[in-house]
Amino acid sequence: MTYLQVALGGALGSVLRFWLGTLIGTRAGAPFWGTLTVNILGSFVIGLAASFEKGGPSDFTKHFVMLGILGGFTTFSSFSLQTLELFRAGNPGLAAANLALSMVLCLLGVWLGDTLGAQWKS
Repeated sequence: MTYLQVALGGALGSVLRFWLGTLIGTRAGAPFWGTLTVNILGSFVIGLAASFEKGGPSDFTKHFVMLGILGGFTTFSSFSLQTLELFRAGNPGLAAANLALSMVLCLLGVWLGDTLGAQWKS
């Protein structure tokens, strides 16, 4: 049942991301505005979902909403929540490392993938 909740939520979140990101990116004249909006909105909603229930979110909220819908909508929300949790747990060094490593290594990854893809194409 857990996998079904995550899968159904993920499908819904992916469609929502595509719709909202395209709508905003088209109206704003640049795709990054849609992506930025989706990332901010997803981060806000995962913060709400994480705080709804005392003692932590229910399995349904965790699986369907947080991992499913928001995971399909934007994984940036998970990254943001995990970074906040590291700060709150008294690990500011790990939180800063998560921020720095994610930015640097993800940009490096996309650059390497693009470079390799361009070589394969030619």
